[in-house]
Amino acid sequence: MNARLVAACAAVALVAGASAAAAPPRQPARLQVTANEFTFVLSRSTVRSGPAIVELVNFGEDDHDLALRRRAPGAKTWRVRTVTPGGVRERQLRLAAGRYQLWCTLANHRALGMRATLKVKPPPKR
Repeated sequence: MNARLVAACAAVALVAGASAAAAPPRQPARLQVTANEFTFVLSRSTVRSGPAIVELVNFGEDDHDLALRRRAPGAKTWRVRTVTPGGVRERQLRLAAGRYQLWCTLANHRALGMRATLKVKPPPKR
């Protein structure tokens, strides 16, 4: 066997072994936000950064929605559209590490107490 063929076979074997040993993709973090007059309750106060699914469940008698924004200059505001009483809606997003404010944007719901804080922690160091 010539040296080039041996080197090529070794390279293919190395790449195949590395891809087989690669970690499977991470499942998205899940957060459920329960809305009622006039509170938000989070299923957890901390999630990991990266892909996330945020679910808004409305147990109240009024319509509610959800806005999330990281406490950082120029941060994007994510929204979960209005959910009618008894309804559920979810949104997939990618969260960066930091603290997030959550609130209902309808009428004066935020002022009445429909707000919460979520901590998004960085991924573990490897």
